[in-house]
Amino acid sequence: MRHRYSILLFPLHIFVDFLSLNIGFVGAYGIKFGTIDPVFETPYATLWWVFNLVWLAEIILFKPYIFPRQLFKADHLIKKMLLLMALHIAIIAVYWVAVKGYYYSREHLVIAYGLFAVLGIAFRVGGLIFLKEYRARGYNNRRYIVVGYGKLATTIRGFYDAHPEMGFHFYGYFDEPNDETSDLLRGSYSDLLEYVKVNHIDCVYCCMPYIDNNRLRHIVDGAENVDYQVKLLVDFRGFLAKGASVEYHDFLPVLNLSPQVLADFRVNTLKRGFDILFSFSVLSLGAPFFLLVALFTRLSSKGPILYAQERIGRDGKPFLIYKFRSMYINSEQSGPALSAGDRDSRITPWGRFMRQTRLDELPQFYNVLRGDMSVVGPRPERQFFIDQIVEVAPEYKNLLKVKPGITSIGQIKFGYASSIEEMVQRLRYDLMYPERRSFMFDMWIIAQTVRVMMQGRGK
Repeated sequence: MRHRYSILLFPLHIFVDFLSLNIGFVGAYGIKFGTIDPVFETPYATLWWVFNLVWLAEIILFKPYIFPRQLFKADHLIKKMLLLMALHIAIIAVYWVAVKGYYYSREHLVIAYGLFAVLGIAFRVGGLIFLKEYRARGYNNRRYIVVGYGKLATTIRGFYDAHPEMGFHFYGYFDEPNDETSDLLRGSYSDLLEYVKVNHIDCVYCCMPYIDNNRLRHIVDGAENVDYQVKLLVDFRGFLAKGASVEYHDFLPVLNLSPQVLADFRVNTLKRGFDILFSFSVLSLGAPFFLLVALFTRLSSKGPILYAQERIGRDGKPFLIYKFRSMYINSEQSGPALSAGDRDSRITPWGRFMRQTRLDELPQFYNVLRGDMSVVGPRPERQFFIDQIVEVAPEYKNLLKVKPGITSIGQIKFGYASSIEEMVQRLRYDLMYPERRSFMFDMWIIAQTVRVMMQGRGK
């Protein structure tokens, strides 16, 4: 029987996690109280049972130990464990409040979860190191072939060659012979099933569009008799980077190549709801502070308190952005010009302080309420400068697919740009946002912005 030891990984994983959980619980009691005898008696024995039952329920519901080899990596395993542990902590906290178990030691629980995390992570890292060495010696490996020769076929082979720890061994290509086929061609489609049977092949990768549907169906039907996996390779790399998704029309899968990440309803709804709530809170609670900043702005130099300027928003739509005026009036009589930072004589002394602390951006919360902007998003620019940036970096157009924001990664990592070259440098940071945006990522950017404001490090 091939891979007879692989089946042991699942129960071993469960056993070690339960062992780690119980060692953590009992060991933490010993560390806290200097003895472990009372942990076997009420009320701690009850809590001990609840600890194990909650973990068992999580295993049954979420099946955390079932994943392909491609995801058998330290970061994935540890992340999954920590997520389950966080849920476990939340459920135990609810149980604690429900039974009014204030007699349980919080320090004991903290130590218990700490020990559990250390043991669980150590097992996962140690297990991966062992498997890597074990597979390097030729054990616990999978044999695979690729049907349909072309660039996609060489790509999947290159992937497994670069990751020997996954234990996939290449056994050749299958295709109809022609001038472009490789020396590693093991035969034509008619030879495939016999080759799979004789060489105990575990996985057959079929590359589209190099193989037609009739031959693919023949390979799939043969898997029932010879016992191998069939995996379909389709080259969607250029589309998936833009956020493709699969839709099902009855039984027919349809690939949606529109930028799904950018149009995702849940993300947009949650983001807009947060924008409204956060902006309304800032404008309401910060009204006295806003009036104070406005007073200083009015007294520091002649001119209006607020400054309005046309910027380009989502999908190229222009809007008026509002800021506390940080420059002397008529600073752009000769035409649009970027700020030269601390060396810019157009900036007032008070304006320089506002820029360092980002206070000049506060009126833009009104833009957020109007829907022109978001709290987090790439900074909007004027069309005059966008035209120049696009000539150097056409990828800037990707930023116009999302709503601009008051703060962004570029603002945190780079700050204000004083030239087109610096705008392009800042662009490298802002381009990360459309692909990675999420509620938690927005919270991280806001926290970093507050830190920059408090430290007065705005550039």
